[in-house]
Amino acid sequence: MGGAPLIPRSRAGLPGRDFLLRMKGHAMTLSDTSLMQFLSAIHPYDSMEPAALQTLIASFDVREIAAGGMIYALDDPLDGLFVVYRGEVEVRDEHDVPISLLGPRNSFGERGLLRDGTSLTSARAVSDTTLLILPAERFHRAMNEDPAFRRFFNRSRSERPNKASLATTRVESLMATMPLTCPSDTDVQSAARLMRDARVSSICITEGGTLKGIATIRDLSGKVVGDGLPFDTPISRVMTPGPVTLPPSAIGSDVLHMMMERRIGHIPVTQVGKLVGIVTQTDLTRFQAVSSAELVSEIAHAGSAEDMAQVTRRIPQLLGQLVAGGNRHEVITRLITDVADTATRRLLALAEEQFGAPPVPYLWLACGSQGRQEQTGVSDQDNCLFLDDRVTEPDMPYFEALARFVCDGLDTCGYVYCPGDMMATNPRWRQPVRVWREYFTSWIKTPSPEAQMLASVMFDLRPIGGAKGLFEDLQTATLRKASANSIFVAHMVSNSLKHTPPLGLLRGFATIRSGEHKNMIDLKHNGVVPVVDLARIYALQGKLTAVNTAARLDAAMEAGVLSKSGGKDLRDAYDLIAETRLEHQAAQVRAGIIPDNFLSPTDLSDFERSHLRDAFVVIKSLQSAVGHGRGMLS
Repeated sequence: MGGAPLIPRSRAGLPGRDFLLRMKGHAMTLSDTSLMQFLSAIHPYDSMEPAALQTLIASFDVREIAAGGMIYALDDPLDGLFVVYRGEVEVRDEHDVPISLLGPRNSFGERGLLRDGTSLTSARAVSDTTLLILPAERFHRAMNEDPAFRRFFNRSRSERPNKASLATTRVESLMATMPLTCPSDTDVQSAARLMRDARVSSICITEGGTLKGIATIRDLSGKVVGDGLPFDTPISRVMTPGPVTLPPSAIGSDVLHMMMERRIGHIPVTQVGKLVGIVTQTDLTRFQAVSSAELVSEIAHAGSAEDMAQVTRRIPQLLGQLVAGGNRHEVITRLITDVADTATRRLLALAEEQFGAPPVPYLWLACGSQGRQEQTGVSDQDNCLFLDDRVTEPDMPYFEALARFVCDGLDTCGYVYCPGDMMATNPRWRQPVRVWREYFTSWIKTPSPEAQMLASVMFDLRPIGGAKGLFEDLQTATLRKASANSIFVAHMVSNSLKHTPPLGLLRGFATIRSGEHKNMIDLKHNGVVPVVDLARIYALQGKLTAVNTAARLDAAMEAGVLSKSGGKDLRDAYDLIAETRLEHQAAQVRAGIIPDNFLSPTDLSDFERSHLRDAFVVIKSLQSAVGHGRGMLS
């Protein structure tokens, strides 16, 4: 490998022992104490026990690389884990495409070390650079011995429990994060009005963010009305001073036990003396009561779209509960999609009750996130109708009315109209099966930009209600034709690479530059969608009928379209991004905010930012491989 020779450090590891780095004719002194200060401010070293970190520091070597010098080339054996102490390092993928520009405190090389010990990328110094190197053997030893070290560098997502429980759910996932507050000199009438307008049964009394007391409806009725106190009485006279509290790290059962023991229904949540939330008896009841099965049951027997809308309004609450319960993202999105599927089928049944039996068999299909069973707390509707080829022109008004009834009903339920008019109400997407065959044939034969976009959407079709046989043969035949047309596949690959991970070479993340979401990253279009697009390409290449993204990746690995190692990396990256997105939405739900897909990197810890950025790097590398005509990664 290129670069300056390694400058070994003393293995004695004595605190304060100095060693020299020769840099452009002058010497820089770096001591164990300096290294301790440097590494202890970086993940994962900041989480290690001091004695363990001191032992690890003794193992580090140092390399000085001049500007332009190679650190390692693709497929080189890796000396160890690299940490940038000074300077800048550019990392390029196997196709010589730059994927990272790393500065001080950044680590690299761990993916190759965890794979087979050889580099998956190349790395070159952009400026004069000083690297700290933890030898490979010592890296693997630390992975085995130190939980904090292993947790940081192990990028795979651990299995998560699949059942929400008060015994496993933290208070921060249950609490309302913006409790109603007022100062201690507020009069009781004003406090009562605040509670009435906010539709809550308690108010926290604070001074400078510090909790002083709590007053409930019971206090106002018993102490003010019952004792005949004047309405200008300060709330401080009727509040419960110094109420019992819990920290955000407490668990749900702590809340329940405290409520039962003290016969109270409201518990403020504080951190370092500051009020950060409140948990009520209603919160616990909702947590234990809401389930996807309950929503499905209510919707399946609803008498109108308006009745269904009363149920679907609880989907954000369901999302929050499922995330709090530690469920995996594919479980959460599947359960939420089941609610949309049930609403669609119930609307179809209500439509047939109103308009009569259909003149010919039909099939209602969903595409987009509903088609892939990946709906979250933010979903519009994407759907179409396949009609039996025996349909005649006089039959079409029936299906037009049916489509309008169902799409309007879905909009009432919160699944807003598709901005691109990709709905069964559009005559283009309400056609006999023979026309759909012509659509797919023409898109494959002449892959114009519109054809690529439409094919991408329609390859995610999934039957929801009606005669499923209308789709099965078409899906198989279309996949066979599409995968056999190399030009079409090449165009689809090109189209799939339009959504890129939000990687910024200098600052870590390429955030949105202006507008409402300035300085944020779009976890959907720049995080989840690139993986969705890659999985669709793998399914196309392998003629795989799965529609769900995770299922497509698994099937692609099984079919050999995607290697096991590349597929595992991509699944881990997808899991992290999808779960980060759901956790972000759940936090917004708890705060009473309409959930969205826009996350500020500043809301993440250094640990979370590092892992998220690594996930984006994996996706960019896979995109590069597909873009260079490699369906499989070694």
